Amino acid sequence: MSAELLNALDQLEKEKGISKESIICAIEEALNASYGKNLETPADTRVEYNRENGQIKLYARKVVVEEVTDENCQLSLEEAREIDPEFELEDVAEFEITPADFGRLASQKAKQIIIQKLREEERNLIYDEFITKSKDIVSGTVQRVETKADGEKLIYIDLGKIEAVLLPSEQVPGETYRFNERIKAFVVEVKKTNKDPKILISRTHPGLIKRLFEMEVPEINEGIVEIRSISREAGSRTKIAVHSNDDNIEAVGACVGQKGTRVQVIVDELKGERIDIVKWSEDPAEYIGNSLSPAKVVSVEVDEDEKSAEVIVPDQQLSLAIGKEGQNVRLAAKLTGWKIDIKSESQARSSLANELFTEKEVDEE
Repeated sequence: MSAELLNALDQLEKEKGISKESIICAIEEALNASYGKNLETPADTRVEYNRENGQIKLYARKVVVEEVTDENCQLSLEEAREIDPEFELEDVAEFEITPADFGRLASQKAKQIIIQKLREEERNLIYDEFITKSKDIVSGTVQRVETKADGEKLIYIDLGKIEAVLLPSEQVPGETYRFNERIKAFVVEVKKTNKDPKILISRTHPGLIKRLFEMEVPEINEGIVEIRSISREAGSRTKIAVHSNDDNIEAVGACVGQKGTRVQVIVDELKGERIDIVKWSEDPAEYIGNSLSPAKVVSVEVDEDEKSAEVIVPDQQLSLAIGKEGQNVRLAAKLTGWKIDIKSESQARSSLANELFTEKEVDEE
């Protein structure tokens, strides 16, 4: 057993990178605890594993006293000096008490510890690998779909070494996930547990959009173009505001790519989700106007104190500016952080006329 155990520990250290010393210490501690449980009365013991020949021995430790009152933890001076003539009172005498069946116990316990250490190390390696991917994109294949009692579905994604779960709240509305289909997802959180690490991923998180653009647009990855803000209604539409730190590079154009090739790759990954790329600006009025793309605006009046803006658009652009069920203006408000009120030119003229008429009536009175 001793030679086999030494060889096994050497192999584990080479192949798995698991420290041989850490396993030996764990074996010693486990054996000591196991032996202690088998004793009718408690005693101070120590297990020693010989790193050279693999032998395992059990030692008892007792305090040397003049008169023994507790045989479990005390040893008379006379008995101690039979072990070593150098012992004095209050010394701790240590002597071997290895039982006959200790080798069998040691072999069983060593096997259990090695298996446990292997599992722990594999879990730690997986955790260390995926914690570096937190807030990043991972690729995986749909492994299985589990339908809950309430009808919601849990999607399990095979990431190679571990499965990640795509919760209902992180699934894009209307998006279907077929067995063995390969998808990309954003790593929201990596948790260390008593079992395998728990990887929570998302297809709805705005971070997915950000990382996809960083992967597809070199200028963003290099820091020339910055993503300043993202607003998203997953599965339907996303707005992204970008800014260029180089006057020679146009931010929106860099993200769109030649003939729209760059943004199309991202749209395809998101299964047709519409993406509006707009130019960020320090000027709130300009930024708000840009955020309502593809609608054109006539004018923007901002109220800095209320952080609100009134936007005038051509009559034929009103429905486009507001969007279906108010989606365009809602995403623009979220993108900019401003409250946005939209009026058509005719509505603005009518409001102005009413204001002037009211003022005239007041003056006449």
